[in-house]
Amino acid sequence: MNQTQNKGNALALLPLGVFIFTFLGSGIVLNDFYALPSPIAVILGIIAAFLLFKLSSEEKIQALIKGCGDSKIITMCLIYLLAGAFATVTKTMGGVDSVVNFGIQNINSAYFPLGIFLIAAFLSTATGTSVGAIVALGPIAISLADKSGSSLPLIGGALLGGAMLGDNLSLISDTTIAATQSLGCKMKDKFKVNLFIALPAAFVTVLLLLFLGYGTTEVSLQQEGYQLITIIPYLLVIVLALLGINVFSTLVIGIITAGIIGFYQGDFTLLSFSQTIYKGFTSMTDIFLLSMLTGGLAAMVDKAGGIAFILHQIKKRIKSKRSAQMGIGTLVGLVNVAIANNTVSIVVTGGIAKEINDEYELSAKKTATILDIFSCIFQGLLPYGAQVLLILSFAGGALTWTDLLFNAWYYLFLFLFTILAIYSKYWDKLILKYTA
Repeated sequence: MNQTQNKGNALALLPLGVFIFTFLGSGIVLNDFYALPSPIAVILGIIAAFLLFKLSSEEKIQALIKGCGDSKIITMCLIYLLAGAFATVTKTMGGVDSVVNFGIQNINSAYFPLGIFLIAAFLSTATGTSVGAIVALGPIAISLADKSGSSLPLIGGALLGGAMLGDNLSLISDTTIAATQSLGCKMKDKFKVNLFIALPAAFVTVLLLLFLGYGTTEVSLQQEGYQLITIIPYLLVIVLALLGINVFSTLVIGIITAGIIGFYQGDFTLLSFSQTIYKGFTSMTDIFLLSMLTGGLAAMVDKAGGIAFILHQIKKRIKSKRSAQMGIGTLVGLVNVAIANNTVSIVVTGGIAKEINDEYELSAKKTATILDIFSCIFQGLLPYGAQVLLILSFAGGALTWTDLLFNAWYYLFLFLFTILAIYSKYWDKLILKYTA
């Protein structure tokens, strides 16, 4: 039973602290925040809950199972599997390479920073992963900076911003799935609200990169092949999602379409297509287990009064609907600093955000957007976040974290427009009016 009507129990948060500090501590000690599998860190938190909570063993087991099997958690996990299959199938049949090569060959070398930003944004929107976009584009972006004479920090910042723009907007990204499932709103509704905040930020970034990124050196690049037909599944999934087609149906149609194209090109046999789908499923094992186990841990913490304590502390500081929205954003951001994983941060704080959203009669689609945006902003700026570490690794020491920080212009504008969406009555009414 949820204990939101009392002050809760601060000690009930200890198991959650075990999870967070195990994950954070191992990352600091090992100098790699992804060396310790995150589901193992959650398991340690669950063990701590069993040892510390004074509930009966039966109550603790029931809370754990109920949390793991919550309908929103299971729905989230199933969408993860299909999203993983879609991403793997489309990559295998050449979709990622085609997007990258098509973009690079059709962008004047004088505008590489802008080009990298736009390609990264499209790729991460289509595939639902900022890390995947950076892995695909990172080596190319670094090479382009070297050959064209463009600013490496500027190109690195453009890559980081574009990748997180797409991750935040994508209808099949982990963060969108987690945020919408936690708040109980439709993905297309959250997407519409997100557009009113992210697109103005992206537009200003484009103008700035157009001005800052202009170079005088023209370079000739080796022509790499691409097939426009392989981009169709990405466009199809985006269109179907915007039309309001159920996300399960959308992803299944996308997978089948990619498979048909793969069969046509000779990339797949029936057996290899099946194996690729399963490979996509297994690529989501970490986030699947993490979401399910985190749901179980959160339910145990809630049962012991931990969630009630957090809610009580937040509500003491809430003076209005706007401060409630800002409190939700700050909470998910701080959790992300500790965990360095934007999806998990949303899963951990989603239940609390839902309670605050309902009590203060906020817009669920806007709250889901705020959750997603703040988690992405904090994740993209962490010096130990996966996205930053990948870009620095590709740069081979030629780039520093501060270089990226001061050139990731999209994050600055996204934060400013998000604050505007929270505190400006006019902007708020405009968003809700045109996303109804």
